[in-house]
Amino acid sequence: MTIRIATVAIATLGVLVADVAWPGTRSDSEFLNQGTIGNTRHNLSQRQTAGGGPTGSQMDAVRNNYQQVCVYCHTPHAANQNISAPLWNRTVRSTTYTLYNQQSLSQEATQPGPNSLTCLSCHDGQTAVDSIVNMPGSGKYNAALALNPDTSTTKALLDAWSTTDDAFDHFGLKDNNTECLSCHSPGGQGGAQDFSAFAIGTDLRNDHPVGVKLPSGSDWNVPSGTYKNVRFFDTDGDSRPDKEELRFYDSGQGYEVECASCHDPHGVPGATASFLPTFLRVTADGSQICLTCHVK
Repeated sequence: MTIRIATVAIATLGVLVADVAWPGTRSDSEFLNQGTIGNTRHNLSQRQTAGGGPTGSQMDAVRNNYQQVCVYCHTPHAANQNISAPLWNRTVRSTTYTLYNQQSLSQEATQPGPNSLTCLSCHDGQTAVDSIVNMPGSGKYNAALALNPDTSTTKALLDAWSTTDDAFDHFGLKDNNTECLSCHSPGGQGGAQDFSAFAIGTDLRNDHPVGVKLPSGSDWNVPSGTYKNVRFFDTDGDSRPDKEELRFYDSGQGYEVECASCHDPHGVPGATASFLPTFLRVTADGSQICLTCHVK
């Protein structure tokens, strides 16, 4: 399965696999949610060491700690060619998702495009959070992890990545209180933060629809900017899709809503020093994110 899209994708990469600086020592951040992706939950190498949460030994038992922030999604070399996403390093699965389907939609939704599939590669729960193609270190590239390896094969390949504290298992963000959610759910072990809302699964009917085309008519605002495969709300007039601007992506079927239309995985600063919750591009306060597109 090869999914093609123009070069503009989720967000500017910035630093790829070099360590990103954040307060404290490596893997010790307290999830400050400000300044850099290294202080967010998308830094899969860190673990909380103050104020509760899992200890390093608990986390390292169920995911490889690659000791780099960006490598869980991106690689400067040997990127996964099965998806047109920027230097993508994660396993990609061929999946048919159950789509949002309401009479209010003017047209049927299509299967998620690359700017949703990148997010779903963790959030649909099918893939271990540490399942990457090119692991740090010489000779750690393994093409067998690129597309649809079965669970036993994935585990064997990930186990081959050797560090002092190898994981003995490789957990995913499943939505049934197992694996990651065995701790990160209400009543889970160790008092970890509840992540159950972020375990989306493959049934997308109860989420904002993706794969729906940019609508027209008086009920919708019209994006003012176009850049390559992106239509976007150019709020600052610089003719480029900035991370705090909502957008629609054309994956070959016209401009559509995707996960990255509303979310930036690297974090977007709000009015304060902290990033907006759940990696939103526009604050939900006063329904501002909704009213960017919807006229109500």
